[in-house]
Amino acid sequence: MKNILILGANGQIAQLVIQNLLIKKDFNLTLYLRNASRIQFVEDDRLNIIEADVNDYPALSAAMVDQDLVYANLGGVFEPMAVNIVNAMQETGVKRLIFVSGLGLYREVPEPFGSWVEESVGHEIMEDTRRAAFEIESSTVNYTIIRAAYMSNEDHINYELTKKGEPFKGTIISRKSIADLIVKIVNNPELYKFSSVGISQPGTDGPVPMY
Repeated sequence: MKNILILGANGQIAQLVIQNLLIKKDFNLTLYLRNASRIQFVEDDRLNIIEADVNDYPALSAAMVDQDLVYANLGGVFEPMAVNIVNAMQETGVKRLIFVSGLGLYREVPEPFGSWVEESVGHEIMEDTRRAAFEIESSTVNYTIIRAAYMSNEDHINYELTKKGEPFKGTIISRKSIADLIVKIVNNPELYKFSSVGISQPGTDGPVPMY
């Protein structure tokens, strides 16, 4: 059995990931979230629930003990959370991280969509996300950063990936597609080691999200 720590376990993508991992019977899941009352948990002895904030370093570090992989799907101010995650992983010896972020970390989004993203998200938020990615990439942690396009709840799995240094493709992506990629990496941590990948739905290029 592998031990997986899920930070931000109440998120929509995290919930999809949890459902998929519980089917396989191969994982113990620690669900880390700020408000446990917001989520409906199934009865399963492979689930451990921790109600805490990622900004609470002692709680986060304690949750890292004996974990094999950390999957972070968070909202808010990213840089201090990324610093805490990296430091706690290095302190406890956890090697593998999956970190979900948004597109545009490296100004890799082609125009005119790139400018639309910057203006829509806001400069301060984009720079915070970029600093968070820098903290992760500068660490000794074996990371996969997933740079997601604008998300939808479409009931399909259909995606393509781009590497760091390549122009980002597409404008939208289903949450089911992101969850599918995460589950694949959890099942095979050798995938996308020390890498940052963009994920989007093929054929959705345009100046704004092609919903």
